Amino acid sequence: QVQLVESGGGLVQAGGSLRLSCAASGRTVSAYAMGWFRQAPGKEREFVVDLMCSGGITYYADSVKGRFTISRDNAKSTVYLQMNSLKPEDTAVYYCAANPVTVRARSSNSWGQGTLVTVSS
Repeated sequence: QVQLVESGGGLVQAGGSLRLSCAASGRTVSAYAMGWFRQAPGKEREFVVDLMCSGGITYYADSVKGRFTISRDNAKSTVYLQMNSLKPEDTAVYYCAANPVTVRARSSNSWGQGTLVTVSS
């Protein structure tokens, strides 16, 4: 089992940038597919990005493609989400996820506690 702790959320103006971090303990991130989901107030949790275990293959939601970038530092057992050109509709609690195969499997994911990102217009 892997434990995940997110950080880096906050308040930013539209057009700005933030970098979220997800520190993993218990198992190294290199053994997992890692990714991010987000949940806006009153909405369901939605997929943001999936970084596969091998090959560095990534899958992004269309809504963030070209603006968000996921990366992994195996030595630090940390995954990052660089968010640029932020929009008010990006406002949400962002959750880090880990899965032995793909985070898009959802139900078998390990989850962090979430970090709030607020984008003001």
